[in-house]
Amino acid sequence: MPDTILRVGFFLTYGHVSGRRTMAKSDKVAAVAELVERFRAADAVLLTEYRGLTVGQLKQLRRGLGENATYAVAKNTLARLAAKEVGLDFLAEDLKGPTAIAFVSGEPVEAAKTLRDFAKDNPALVLKSGAMDGAQLSAEAVKKLADLESREVLLAKAAGVLKAKIGQAAFAFNALPVKAVRTIDALREKQGEAA
Repeated sequence: MPDTILRVGFFLTYGHVSGRRTMAKSDKVAAVAELVERFRAADAVLLTEYRGLTVGQLKQLRRGLGENATYAVAKNTLARLAAKEVGLDFLAEDLKGPTAIAFVSGEPVEAAKTLRDFAKDNPALVLKSGAMDGAQLSAEAVKKLADLESREVLLAKAAGVLKAKIGQAAFAFNALPVKAVRTIDALREKQGEAA
């Protein structure tokens, strides 16, 4: 970029504008603190590359994620510092390039499904990696997470299996006294015939 007149306080100076935004140190500290809180509050964190997506597509993705996920773009250096502070150092390798972070509170399956489905329709969105319960998730693991059924569905299936097993147990317990009575009756008949 060409040299430009820059205003520094009351003074004007000539300088080179790189096009990069800079933040004051106090702003950086505040941003890292906010990211640390988001990392700590999240049940899962999913990283994506958003290069090539329009603002409209990003808005659509944010709406699709719903209320249990916040989709944010943060400076990679600040996100790396925050991730390191909360023990998610392994995310640093994917915090390069245009990265957006989905902070998920609650069930991560729905957010992973939304990101996977959006990426199918918009190839510019790339799933990078993530973290859940302090463990690293590869891009492949995030896709597998998206293939899972929701927690409610899994709980309903487990409840159905338990209900069926309880029904089978109740039937077996009811059959035991009847079987015992029949066995006793058969023994009595046998003793009566022998006598």
